[in-house]
Amino acid sequence: MTVLRLVLGDQLNRCHSWFAENRADVVYVFMEVRQETDYVLHHAQKILAIFSAMRQFAEELKLAGHRVDYCRIGDADNCHNFPANLDRLIAHYQATGLQWQQPDEWRLDRQLYEYASSLPIPAKALDSEHFFTARDEAQRLFQGKSRWLMESFYRTMRVKHGVLLEGQGKPVGGLWNYDAENRKAWPGIPPQPPDRRPTHDCRNLWEEIQTAGVRSFGNPQAGALRWPVNRAEALAQLNDFIEYSLPYFGQFQDAISTQAPRLFHSLLSFALNVKLLSPQEVVAAAETAYRAGKAPLAAIEGFIRQILGWREYVRGVYWAKMPDYAGSNYFQAVRPLPTWYWTGKTNMRCLAFAIGQSLDMAYAHHIQRLMLTGNFALLAGIDPQALHEWYLGIYIDAFEWVELPNTLGMSQFADGGFMATKPYVSTAAYIDRMGDSCRACRYDRKARIGERACPFNSLYWDFYLRHASLLERNPRIGMAYRQLAKMTEVELNGIQTQAEYCLGRMDEL
Repeated sequence: MTVLRLVLGDQLNRCHSWFAENRADVVYVFMEVRQETDYVLHHAQKILAIFSAMRQFAEELKLAGHRVDYCRIGDADNCHNFPANLDRLIAHYQATGLQWQQPDEWRLDRQLYEYASSLPIPAKALDSEHFFTARDEAQRLFQGKSRWLMESFYRTMRVKHGVLLEGQGKPVGGLWNYDAENRKAWPGIPPQPPDRRPTHDCRNLWEEIQTAGVRSFGNPQAGALRWPVNRAEALAQLNDFIEYSLPYFGQFQDAISTQAPRLFHSLLSFALNVKLLSPQEVVAAAETAYRAGKAPLAAIEGFIRQILGWREYVRGVYWAKMPDYAGSNYFQAVRPLPTWYWTGKTNMRCLAFAIGQSLDMAYAHHIQRLMLTGNFALLAGIDPQALHEWYLGIYIDAFEWVELPNTLGMSQFADGGFMATKPYVSTAAYIDRMGDSCRACRYDRKARIGERACPFNSLYWDFYLRHASLLERNPRIGMAYRQLAKMTEVELNGIQTQAEYCLGRMDEL
């Protein structure tokens, strides 16, 4: 009597009830398969980190006395997809049952349910025991309402889970949201805290991956991986963030700097998304820091809103709207990604740095993604599905359930405003205000037209001109159209000509 339990690469939750006791009749199954490395082109460090974390987790289970069957990327009997490998293992163990934790990605959820429905043995999915919310909780909360609002969802979650409350369900400090205090540029002081993440020697693993023929991009750092890949390292990273970065996280969370690529961000998203950490313990650690006076309320609330609010809300949107959501394209954008999204070789210094950093580290913080790479893509009319695949591949923390709604909804407004109340676009003025890249750039941040004019400027106004029929009645965009109404015909023609010039030579910008 043997039951197989499939553990996916983003289900490395040592606290799951599965592992509370050792059972001789259970075999935990792990698979490194081309199905998962190849469905988009992934960053080398993302593949290394997931495989390394999987291998360490499997070894921990073995040491704890659990039975484990681990299929490596180069194994001769690896069929490189879940169904075929499961068929092989069911036959090998003469398994009497199959179990798996509910996947977080729609494609895997469908694949496993369809596979299980054809099996002659009992098969069932269990909860991953990770999130604050059920898959359909947001959908049930907003049932019958014409509009979803993340802020409403967030406040409901605060009350339900008793987070940052005082008295009779009132928010600590009297306000639910302190975002207005969290929009400062970073002046260079205090300095970015030291990066104390461990360095893993993954040279042998990288050789296995290459020998197996897996394609990737980005810098593999010669197999020197600097990301937490086990629970102890993830907890250490959480402690470091609470101690050294959280006090300054709030006020500088929207800042951009070529001198400090991490600033005060937590670097916890990979560990969270592969479930080495739980969102509950991360939120609890932040609230404990506030109660102990270690960080200001605005910083604590802003961080908790990202975890308990936005992360859970995005997941709710994903499961409510898939699979149709993946094809969203409100503006009917069709342009391909410029080649420099893959190389970082552009004269726009802000983008060169953000993309270069992404290729080097498999990481960029949320404002670099939203207001640099995402901002340009939306202004330039880049195919949102192409951008989605790029984000999904390049970032170490990108898994479709969280990345897809953030890209198509928040960044590209491709869902027509379901996720965001307005498109997140800007001229160079915002980039200059929040960062330090403009002053050393080849382009003039203040110029709209001319050979040295920053492309963001003409593309910004051209974007609103092109999409006036879809956007001009949006109350949050009124100022842009009032400014356009004040421009002369000569000015408008100049902007459109400049924008056409930029769009016609995007690979050379």
